[in-house]
Order: sequence, then structure tokens, then C-alpha cells
Amino acid sequence: MRPRTYPHLDTVRTALVAWVIAGHALLGYSAVGGWAYDEVHEVTFAPPTELMLAALLGPSGLFVIGTLFFVSGMLAESSLQRHGPRGYVSARAVRLGLPWLVSALLVWPAAVWLAYTADGRGVTFWWVLTHRDPLLDSGSLWFALVLLMYCAAFAAWYAVRPVPRREGSPLTGRRVARVVVLIAAASFAVRLVFPARSGQLADLHLWQWPQCAGMFLFGIAAARRGWAGHVPDGIRRGCGLAAGVTLVVLPGLALATGLRDTARDMGPYLGGWHWQSACTAVVEALLVVAGSLWLVGIAERRERAPRWSRGAYVAFVVQGPVLLAFAVALRPLPAPAELKAPVLAVGAVVVCFALGVLVTGSGRTARAARDVRPHLDAGSRTSGRSGPSPSTLPAAAPFPNDQSENAEPDREG
Repeated sequence: MRPRTYPHLDTVRTALVAWVIAGHALLGYSAVGGWAYDEVHEVTFAPPTELMLAALLGPSGLFVIGTLFFVSGMLAESSLQRHGPRGYVSARAVRLGLPWLVSALLVWPAAVWLAYTADGRGVTFWWVLTHRDPLLDSGSLWFALVLLMYCAAFAAWYAVRPVPRREGSPLTGRRVARVVVLIAAASFAVRLVFPARSGQLADLHLWQWPQCAGMFLFGIAAARRGWAGHVPDGIRRGCGLAAGVTLVVLPGLALATGLRDTARDMGPYLGGWHWQSACTAVVEALLVVAGSLWLVGIAERRERAPRWSRGAYVAFVVQGPVLLAFAVALRPLPAPAELKAPVLAVGAVVVCFALGVLVTGSGRTARAARDVRPHLDAGSRTSGRSGPSPSTLPAAAPFPNDQSENAEPDREG
């Protein structure tokens, strides 16, 4: 049974990872913050620039991570069916848990210590590891830990209740709207206790869990209806219209509700019994559901993923130290944040993806060489020739995203 791949989902993930890296670069120079470099930045955006960036780029921060969980959910069940619950969780633990552990205990504290040292703070690596809030912060890899938890929970549920033979009623526009309502209501409720941007142990982003968990489960449900291969045209157009109207209306709505300074006026929007918090939850849920389906739908037009897509996950993993090291290198430059931030964004995206392609390319080459070795030995024993015949050479192993991450059994093959 041949695995069926979905190159358009790799295209979506690649674009989102690049957007996350660039967004973190900008946040490091913002007054409102949201990335570790804002603790030590030497320059910040002028208030008009920050307000403009918040209006133009800020809404994307409401749904990018949720879309990544949606894509992960779309691919989860097919991988679970191939490997079984135990094999699936073991593979997830290596791919997601191990990078998180190394980042939380070593890489991220070292990167933050480098930034603190450049700012003249007399702290040690051990102090950063044990005293910086939140404890066990891993930078952007909180995503990996949370996704690992969801995957383990899904595998445990699947072991008890495998997918039924009948998939149930189809997903309609009305059901998609219900998902929006559920995520919005849950987000508002959770943020009564955990306001947005609050820190918890391991920086778990509990305030974002309704969106993340909701989109992961929605991705599983959508894949069961075949939406991983094709989002229905009517749903795609409707979601595109809903997301587009929301993005156009949002800046004016923010100004009308009194948001003038993103650093000073954001409090009521982050959580608590405030109508601003309720509005934020509704807008966020609408954008993440409609935006995710629209992005996946329009990506179907690409028959092949970009060549650098195989380095997307590694790029996501290494972005933290790359961003902080690059920002420290730019500190002596006498330039405003309006210049440093875009230079950092472009440079970090290029470097992170270059490292990703280099690492995954090396891994693929090593696997291919390992597979070829038995044929080399057999060929030398049977024919005395120094190399294998073309017929004995196996195909190069595909990038993990193309098989273990982005494939399902081809039921037509």
C-alpha cells in the first residue's frame, strides 16, 4: 500500500514557519514584546510604526500557530494507523520531545544568556536556566511539547476507540461555524484564569490551548472527510471571504474600541471579564478556522512543495538561537529598529532554512548510504565488482515530512 503524500500541506507549513521566524524578529524590537529579545533590545519601533505593524501584521499572530496544529491534526491519524499507537508515540517523542528537552535545558538558556551578556547583565547560564521566568522555557519549541501531549492523548484515545467504519455526517459550513463558536467560547473562558501572553511552567501557552487543541481535533475530523486532499470549493471560498473581511475590518475595529498604543492599551484584550477580551476570542477563532481552511485550499494549486520545504521543521527548531545570535551581532550597528528588524527577519529566515536543508539533506544522504551498504557488500561477494549494479540501488529515502509526517495510505492504489 503506497503512502499518499500531500505536497500542498508542506507548502503551507513552509510558509507559516517562515512567517513565524520573521514575526519573532519584528517582535524583538517592539514595545509590546512577545519575543525574548524585547527584554534587552537596544532600539524599538517608533509608536506610529508599531501601530502600523500591529494593524498590518498583528492579525496573523492570531492564527498562524493554530494553522500549524490544524495541519498536524490532518496528518496525525494516517501516521497513527501506519505505526500503531506505541510506535507513533515513540516517533513523536523523538521528533518533538527530544528537541524540546535539549532546547529547554541547553540551547535556549545559552542563547538568552548570550543576549543578556551583550546587554551588560552580569548573569550566568545557570541563573538563566533556574531563575528566568518561566521555568523550563524552550523558546519557540513550546509548540513541540504541546503537540507531543496532544499526539500522546490522541494515541491513547485511538487505542481504546479506533476510528469507526462509518465516518459520520459530513462537515458543512454550519459545522465549521460551530467550531468557531466553540473555540471562541473556550478561549474566553480559559483567559479568565490564564490571560493571553501569561507564562506558565515550560511556557505551555495554556491561554492558547483552546485554539491549538480545537484546531488539532478539527484537523483530524477534516482528514476523515478527505479534506487533507481537497477542501470543498464552497467551503474554501466562504472561509476566504470571512477571513478577508475580518482582516479588513479589524484595524478599524481596534481603533474604534480605543486601541491606540499596543503596549499601553492591550490589557483588557488579553483576558478577564472584559468585552474586549470576548471580541479578541471571537476574532481569533474566526481567523484561525477560516484562515486555515482557506490557506490549505489555495495551496492545493501547487502540485509540488518548494524544495526548501524539507528543512521547515529544522528551521523552526533552530530559529531561537539564530534570531538571538543575529540580533546580538546587529547591536553595534547605529541604525533604528525600522532597519534592523527587516534585516534580521530576512537574514534569519534564510539562515534557518539553509541549516534545515543542510541537516535534512545530510540525514537523507546518510540513510541512502546505509541502505546501499548491504548491496555493495553483496555485489562485491558475488561478482567481484567494486560497485552495485543500477538495479540493486534503492531509491533515496524521502525527507521525513514526506513520509512519516505527510502521508497516508493510498486507498486507490
